[in-house]
Formats: sequence, C-alpha cells, structure tokens
Amino acid sequence: MEWIEIVKAALLGLIEGITEWLPISSTGHMILADQFIRLGESAAFKEMFLVVIQFGAILAVIVLYFHRLNPFSASKTAAEKRETVSLWLKVLVACVPAGIVGLLFDEKIDRLFYNYRTVAVTLVVYGVLFIAVENRNRHRLCRTTKISRMSLRTVLLIGVFQMLALIPGTSRSGATIVGAMLIGTSRAVAAEFSFFLAIPVMLGASLLKIFKFGFSFSGLEFAVLLTGMAVAFGVSAAAIKFLMKYIQRHDFKAFGWYRIALGAVVLLYFLLAG
Repeated sequence: MEWIEIVKAALLGLIEGITEWLPISSTGHMILADQFIRLGESAAFKEMFLVVIQFGAILAVIVLYFHRLNPFSASKTAAEKRETVSLWLKVLVACVPAGIVGLLFDEKIDRLFYNYRTVAVTLVVYGVLFIAVENRNRHRLCRTTKISRMSLRTVLLIGVFQMLALIPGTSRSGATIVGAMLIGTSRAVAAEFSFFLAIPVMLGASLLKIFKFGFSFSGLEFAVLLTGMAVAFGVSAAAIKFLMKYIQRHDFKAFGWYRIALGAVVLLYFLLAG
C-alpha cells in the first residue's frame, strides 16, 4: 500500500534529521534502519533517496543561520559583510581536501569500506576519540572561540579531518568536531563550523545524485522523496537547536559512549544474523 511507503520515508527522514547533525553517524543508523525499513521502490531510487533527503537537512542549516550566512543582508555593516564572505571562504577552503579525495576515490572507498564491519569499527574508534579528546581538553583553554578568528591552517586541518569522514561510519560532523577540538577550537565553534561545512558538501552530493537518477519520478516516488526531505528538514532544525543548547552545559562524552554502544550493536546484529 502506498501509505506504507510514505510512513517508511518519514521514518528514514526522522533518522536522517537526528543523526546527520549529532556526531553519531547517519550511515551507521541507516545501515541498521535498512534491515527493518525497506523501501519498496527500485534500488536506484533508494540509493538516490538516501542521499537527497540530506537536502532537507541542509535547508534547516540555511534557514536557521540565514542572516549569518547571507553576505548581502541590508542590515549588516560593511565589516559584517566582509566577515560573512570570509566565513564562506573558510568553508570552501575546508571542503577542498574531502572534495578532491571524494571525486577521485569515492566509488573505490564505498566498495572497500561500505560494510558493517568498517562501520562498527569507526563508530567505536571515534567514540573513544570523543571521550579521549574531552578528557584531554578538560583543563585546557580553547584558543579559538569564534569562527572569525580561525586561521587558514586551522581551516585546512579541519578539512583534512572531514576527509576522514569518507570512511562509512565515521560521521562527517563527528570527524570535523573531533578534529576542530583537537586543534584548539571550542565545542560551539567546532559544531557550528561543522554545520556550515555540510552545506556545499551535502548540497553537491544531493544534486549529483538527483541528476544521475533523472527527473522522471512516478507520483509515489515524488511523494516518498518529498516526505523524507520535509521530515529531515523539521527534525534537523530541532536537532541543531538541541545540540547547540546541550553543549553549553555538557561535553561530547555521552555521544562517544553512544557510538561505542551502537558499534557493538551493529557488529553483534550482523554476526548473529549471518
């Protein structure tokens, strides 16, 4: 029945909206979700859907931070406009490492590493890293408390950490947040810059997938895609607000422990199922 496919799309949008911004790996959750929520459409459509619903998540960042990201705002001073342009330049520079490696090796990386074993390992490894970095930074002062004060070197290094997220299960936000904190940025700066980095990365991936699939959707396929994107948008907005409020009083250790537990669940589930 068609309504079941709409419900499945909504559930997948819910998972995407939560896991894309919290540093807990959307891939790890989607691999588990795929065992229970199987879309009835073609394999090509499902592959496209799982990427393009990220467009809904990206729209949430753009809407929430529109004024800050808009260099043409009439209410901004000339200095504020220059600062916004500088922010975009930093985002684009940080995207270069992952962009180059992704274009050259994306299919090979997926072929070698897109499996539950890799996902389980990376979930656990980055979970441990979150805990270790928080323990290391416990008595250290953050050198960078504003994105405007991030140097080109800092931006490039964060870009290198984002490159590591090409390995499934790493979590793009997880890799960039860990990397940013390791080189001295505050939790809030690490999280916000991770949000902004996602805009060109996920927007580019979504457009590429939809152009490769084509625009000849059936009515049901269009409804499924639109539902997934809409739910991902709404849930993403809530997840981003939650994370920024949460890290004002808490560290990332809880996410580290959650990743370790999820990695164990992924590994055990597929070992027992096999």
